[in-house]
Amino acid sequence: MPTITLDDGLRLAYQERGQRERPALVFSNSLGTDMRMWAAQAEALGMAFRIVCYDTRGHGQSGVPTGPTTLERLGRDVLALLDHLGVGRAHICGLSLGGLTAQWLALTHPERVERLVLANTAARIGSIELWDARIAAVRAGGMAAISAAAMERFFSPHFRAARPDIVASFRAMLEATDPGGYTAACAALRNADLRPQLRSIVAPTLVIAGSLDTATPPQQTEELHAGIPKSRLALIDGAAHLSNVEQPEAFGALLEHFLGEGPELVGAV
Repeated sequence: MPTITLDDGLRLAYQERGQRERPALVFSNSLGTDMRMWAAQAEALGMAFRIVCYDTRGHGQSGVPTGPTTLERLGRDVLALLDHLGVGRAHICGLSLGGLTAQWLALTHPERVERLVLANTAARIGSIELWDARIAAVRAGGMAAISAAAMERFFSPHFRAARPDIVASFRAMLEATDPGGYTAACAALRNADLRPQLRSIVAPTLVIAGSLDTATPPQQTEELHAGIPKSRLALIDGAAHLSNVEQPEAFGALLEHFLGEGPELVGAV
């Protein structure tokens, strides 16, 4: 798998597919997963876009930071990847932690973001107490200490019963995540709050919610939509936190429609 070396010496793993002359579409993964979570979307949209997936630092095959990280650092990683690939502007799609990274990019480097897809995320996820407790649990018991609860957040009860194979694969993905990498990202989430800045996002934005998401409930995604001027909101009924995995066809259809529209059609709805 190709990697780039970032300015702090850490390796960032990535993959490309599709045609280089097509518009670039970058996918940013959630906490405790890696780029494999986007497999269905990369396959479905690979003919229409230059797909770029990467492993957030501390996850998958990317390097592990030696201490806590920040949302700014996560965003700068994406900028370095875009520069490495020669991509000036790209559509950015992020879920959960990846959605916060995408918001940071749209706020601080609007010239690099064509359209924005914010899935199962918020401008402020969780609380200081929640993330401190999560960090403490991982430090005390490793990734296995939190994996069962994570699967309950990731997937709806119906999906967990119907597709235990997929749930098992994501549990293995989570448990394979380096504890130091995971807790570093938890620190970034603990300290990130973009709510006061949302109205400065100028990119046309699609906010996607899962009706059964308990990690970033529909109420939070509605607040995200309300805070971003040129945004629209879509609800995937029956999906929990990893809505793109649980309902890939519905998720892909939303992306294809939103990213394929002409600019004159985009507005708050």
